[in-house]
This record gives sequence, C-alpha cells and structure tokens, in this order.
Amino acid sequence: MPTLRRLTADDAETYRAIRLEGLQSQPDAFGSSWAEEQEKPLAAFAARLEGNAVWGGWIDGKADLAGVAGLMVPTSAKLRHIGTLWGMFVRPAARGQGLGAALVQTVIDEAATRVEELRLTVVATNPTAVRLYSRLGFQQYALDPRALKIDGRYYDEILMSRRLHSAE
Repeated sequence: MPTLRRLTADDAETYRAIRLEGLQSQPDAFGSSWAEEQEKPLAAFAARLEGNAVWGGWIDGKADLAGVAGLMVPTSAKLRHIGTLWGMFVRPAARGQGLGAALVQTVIDEAATRVEELRLTVVATNPTAVRLYSRLGFQQYALDPRALKIDGRYYDEILMSRRLHSAE
C-alpha cells in the first residue's frame, strides 16, 4: 500500500529531482521541458509546492519519493470552479503497484472539496495513462491536435474531465 502525503517547501529538493527525472524520461507527458526547468533554482520548486497542492507517494516505506501529482485551482472568480490535475509522474520502478491510482484519487478527493470539476490533459500516445484516468471516472471531452512539439515531432493531447459536483 502506498504512503501519500502533501509535499511542502521542505520537500523541494526531492520534488525537483523527481520532476526533472519525469521531464527527461517522458518529455511528451509534460508541457514543460527538462531544459527549462533544470535552470530554475530550488526556491522556484519550493514556491511551486507552496502555491499548489502537490502530493508525493512512497512504496513500501522506502525513502525515495516514487511519484507525484498536483492540483491547481485558479484564483479567478470565473475559473475557480474547475481544477486541473497536473504534473503526474510515477517512477518506472514503482509502476504497477497502485501508486498512480492512489495519487490521482487523492487529487480527486481534495478537488471535490474545492471545485466542481477536475480536468487534465494526457498525451494520446500514452494509453496506460488514458486507461488509468478513465478507470477513475475521467471522460474525454476533446482532442487537441499537435498540442506539443518536441524535437520537430508533434503530439496530440486528450483533454479529459471528471464532474465532481454541481453548484446548487
């Protein structure tokens, strides 16, 4: 069973390491790039953790952070009813052990206390992630063709949402 907790600024160094690993190993899974983020100071990662709700996950009590997922809620009155699940990454050695599902469910649970709907984007060439999100109640509502361009190659993104509740 994975261990999950919300990350704080004190986790910035560990978070930076896993974030950069994800950006480098799966560049098509993120809108940001390794080259852009590796230049950022540690303080920028600490600020990201303080400004967003980001959870970390560990497997079998191991010390290494094995996965992360975040929730972003806009501050604008017209937009703050919809949250975004972002930055989802599970290290390859920790995959297939329920950590990804646990992280996403934790984000869903937190989002349900703050927003009416949760959205995400996932690269169309990652059917494993699409299945995970679908299993957890997300539905595709659009396809964004050529959403990412990496080394001259285009990638489509699937836009997915999960309605959490409606305002009464």
